[in-house]
Amino acid sequence: MNKIDTFKQHILEKRAVKVCTGIENFNIENIKKVISSAQIAGASAIDICANEEIILLAKQLTNLPIIVSSTNPQELAKAIELGADGIEIGNFESFYKKGIYFNANEIMTIVKETHSLLNKKVFFSVTIPSEISISEQIELARKLEYLGIDLIQTEGHYTSKENFEGARGLLARAEQSISNTIELSRNIDAPIMTSSGINSTTAEFAFTAGASGVSISSCVTKLTSEVSMLATIKNIIEIANKNKQEILELA
Repeated sequence: MNKIDTFKQHILEKRAVKVCTGIENFNIENIKKVISSAQIAGASAIDICANEEIILLAKQLTNLPIIVSSTNPQELAKAIELGADGIEIGNFESFYKKGIYFNANEIMTIVKETHSLLNKKVFFSVTIPSEISISEQIELARKLEYLGIDLIQTEGHYTSKENFEGARGLLARAEQSISNTIELSRNIDAPIMTSSGINSTTAEFAFTAGASGVSISSCVTKLTSEVSMLATIKNIIEIANKNKQEILELA
């Protein structure tokens, strides 16, 4: 079983934990700590920005599946050439902070252009913008499912800067992303990964909502100690494994 197959298996078992260093995080020392912690903890995958130096560094530091995130088709295709195990269109939080938003048509254009640049089948994940209505999210998710996209990721955000950060902002984003997960899981068969504001408190709710996995970032990257990073990731992995066990018991 190769690396990406292991990630797919965790998704199938509804216990995937993807650790993101951040689409705009180019801090090498921070990224090293996050990747090392994810590796030791036994995360399902890591998610990094589309930067050549960081992709090559990640390949040296870990044997976990490497997912590269971007909204640029050329960057995503280049990431696969450099040895990434999969790609993700998203996430969009850094754009929201700048007042930039994506609609469903723009996402489909990026997806199709990226597909056209790839010379082989790769693991392909797409984040559904939380800015669009839930009916548009469902319609977009169905189109992506029809195209054979491997994983749909939800998100949540606040448009006002003062509400974007801090505990209240994180909770609000998590609530919105989990709500989107519930609605999408009712309408598509493709696996769903919940992101935005996911931490040790909210991860359990994401799995209960129907998520096959969670994507965590700020709850890890904002920590300064590798020990704290490791403890946080391990805690969320324990929550994910508990979800898997409960599903097996119900089967």
